[in-house]
Amino acid sequence: MVRLFISQPMRGKSDEEIVAEREYAKLAASRVLKDEVEVIDSFFQDGDRKPLEYLAESLKLLANADWVWFCDGWEQARGCKIENLCAREYGIPIVHA
Repeated sequence: MVRLFISQPMRGKSDEEIVAEREYAKLAASRVLKDEVEVIDSFFQDGDRKPLEYLAESLKLLANADWVWFCDGWEQARGCKIENLCAREYGIPIVHA
């Protein structure tokens, strides 16, 4: 089983859109990686923290990932770009959707 971290732009999207994109990423990753996928829950819905606090929590979770799946549009999202840099620098395999 692969522990998958999903990095996705969230600004301007509804919770439903975010969850649907995560479900799609899970299914697609399972096909691409040819393995069962366990998604690391990095979608925080509490809404009262600063963006940098969410990023800090995400990076903590990223440390436990076997693979990282970058959803469409990640190149324009600050947090996703930082997650991408960290994954590359620390040798976590990456899939770009």
